Amino acid sequence: MSPMNPEHRRRGARPARRLWTDGPEVVEPAPAYVAPPAEADAVPPSPGRGRRRLRRVVAGGAVALVLVGAGALGTAALRDDGAAEAPARLPAVAGGVGADRSAVVRAVYAAASPSVVSVRVERGTGAASGTGFVIDRDGTIVTNAHVVGEAQRATVRLDDNGDDVPADVVGTDPSSDLAVLRVDPDRAGALRPLPLADSDRVRVGDTAIAIGYPLGLDRTATSGIVSGLEREIQAPNGYQIDEVIQTDAPINPGNSGGPLLDARGRVIGVNSQIATAGSAGNLGIGFAVPVNTVREVVPRLQRGQTVRRAYLGVETAPAPGGPGAVVASVVAGGPAATAGLQPGDVLRRVDGRTIGQPGDVGEAVQDSRPGDRVTVDFVRGGQVESLTITLAERPQGTP
Repeated sequence: MSPMNPEHRRRGARPARRLWTDGPEVVEPAPAYVAPPAEADAVPPSPGRGRRRLRRVVAGGAVALVLVGAGALGTAALRDDGAAEAPARLPAVAGGVGADRSAVVRAVYAAASPSVVSVRVERGTGAASGTGFVIDRDGTIVTNAHVVGEAQRATVRLDDNGDDVPADVVGTDPSSDLAVLRVDPDRAGALRPLPLADSDRVRVGDTAIAIGYPLGLDRTATSGIVSGLEREIQAPNGYQIDEVIQTDAPINPGNSGGPLLDARGRVIGVNSQIATAGSAGNLGIGFAVPVNTVREVVPRLQRGQTVRRAYLGVETAPAPGGPGAVVASVVAGGPAATAGLQPGDVLRRVDGRTIGQPGDVGEAVQDSRPGDRVTVDFVRGGQVESLTITLAERPQGTP
């Protein structure tokens, strides 16, 4: 498999593929959601036959319960007087079982759902649909860039029974898979923005609640936990999105662009992709762009700016036998190639940051801007060498 970001490691085949939640798979196109046809001519099952099956199932369960009970009775001890005495029970730690998660989910859904909208975009090949959420009272809506594509206009629905409202595409950033829409508040009615959390404070095991419009259904909530942090996924333009949140809250095609919320109803991420194993269905592994990326990118898009990112122009792999990142290839005409970096060089430091693994290379330049100069220390032929490289602007297309 080709690497997804020239600043990151080369990855081999994985047991699960990743799929944009309303778009194509990374490896191969995902089937579009199609509502099942009505089966007007289907013959309904015989009620009597169904009841007989049910009785057989219930009877079997009863037998299983009886056998378990008999086994439990058989382990009882006899006192000297011949009476049965139950065995001693293992001790339990005192305390309650904690808050009812369903109550938390209900409260979050009641507060947040009016801020979650359905997004529909007309494309040359048909309509694409996804989810978005309101972040201010001026009509700003955040969604995924892959939902919007190249479109300049979209329609949103702020209520399951409401009318479609036109929205302008203010800007997109394919490198973070984020897009900003804007609706006229006078046409949309009262808007309730969602609060944004600090995704650096998210921890594995935290409650995660996804709200969106999966598979063409009306607004839907699912819940789970944050099951992983600091994941990497592929952006629509082929580059890498870092610090991604992994969740087992079920998300499916159509959830793209919707919010992933914490137990306080704050946005911690934007649902973007799911992992698959040859099927477009949910496997309990979803990925959300962290909300701190939203907090950084969206203000620029609101101002009509193009988000410009610097890049070094190398593809790296783990260094054999130790820390560092070996240069697997350099982008022809890119900054690294122009400065003289070569395949086989082992990167040790970039812009003062120690390189322990390939992912550190991209992180070392992610806060730099095109035109910035960075010092790269590397090992070539057993000798430590150094180069000063002028970073260029990351190309928009897939590298």
